[in-house]
Amino acid sequence: MRYAYRLGKAMMLPVACLPVAGLLLGVGYWLMAYGDGSHPFLAQLMLQAGSVLLNHMSLLFAMGVAAGLADEQDGTATLAAVAAWFVIQHVLTVQNVTILTGGRIDASAFDHTDNQMIGIFCGILGAYCNNTYRKERQNKALWGVSGRRFVVIAAFCYATVCALVLLIVWPYFYHASVYIGTSLVDTKAVGAGVYMFLNRLLIPTGFHHALNSVFWFDLAGISDLENFWYGGGVYGQTGQYMTGFFPVMIFGLPGAAFAMYQTARKEKKKMAGGLLMSAAVCSMLTGVTEPMEFSFMFLAPGLFFLHAFLTGLSGFICALLPFRIGFNFSAGLLDYFMAIHSPMAQNSWLLWPVGIGFFLLYYVVFRFCILRFRLKTPGREEES
Repeated sequence: MRYAYRLGKAMMLPVACLPVAGLLLGVGYWLMAYGDGSHPFLAQLMLQAGSVLLNHMSLLFAMGVAAGLADEQDGTATLAAVAAWFVIQHVLTVQNVTILTGGRIDASAFDHTDNQMIGIFCGILGAYCNNTYRKERQNKALWGVSGRRFVVIAAFCYATVCALVLLIVWPYFYHASVYIGTSLVDTKAVGAGVYMFLNRLLIPTGFHHALNSVFWFDLAGISDLENFWYGGGVYGQTGQYMTGFFPVMIFGLPGAAFAMYQTARKEKKKMAGGLLMSAAVCSMLTGVTEPMEFSFMFLAPGLFFLHAFLTGLSGFICALLPFRIGFNFSAGLLDYFMAIHSPMAQNSWLLWPVGIGFFLLYYVVFRFCILRFRLKTPGREEES
């Protein structure tokens, strides 16, 4: 458990970089898709600047986790983690997998190896190699390469072996996610709730993309996202696999942030408030939730499970109600205000009463659990 807390604290470094990137990306999409067209340069600038970190979260987490877990922070662990990340990403490209396996397996699953789980794993690997090998004495068998100089070589070798293991097991995990998604199609509101529960639960692994491809796009003939915007779906049904995210991202997670801020230690409230407020605003406006979720995912994994459950509850309730709304980018206020005029939108005003209810629910649940079980959320971490 202590290692999990240490890992959670290590996550704070990359997480702190994400909220501004999410805000830039959300505003850029809004200007590009819905603005009056008079600011194309500004929109493109924001999109590119905001996408840099969010599109490379896997590498960002590899570097941050390695730096946070290293016993001696001189950059060696971070360099080792980056080396491991590049090995895995390069070996497991779709084209390379096809060559390595002779086309005997479906390589489409390897489109999704650039995810946070791989980044965190590479960060742990880099820190492990740093802590294990940096103090090894000179070894003639290694041609004079030992100590810190051997750390990166060790990470490279370990990552190569891990890539071979992933070559075998990764498609099974990915296609299992697709199978689960297609199995939920005929269960209506229950399926929407289970899908959103699994969507949040799979965030750190990257397998939520497999589920999204089932419900949002044409993998199983649903195309919830495309039909919502192009009017090709069924009114009162289309949008049910997106609607439930809005109350959580706009109201629920800010409620959780408020609870975590209030329960932070007095001497750490300022630090916790800065992190949590920026993450909450990012979630509200753009629907980018990773800054908030990763702030407590590893510090208090039980809370993350509760968050996934409450997201599923939101999906179930919204699917039962005559309430349908969709998004282009993510379920934040920017997309909400643009989607209310879609021909597939239904009773969009229901977001406000449902959302307020989820704000209170998240606040009460998070505050109670943090205090009752003494969970280590931002501002409540153990002193080093």
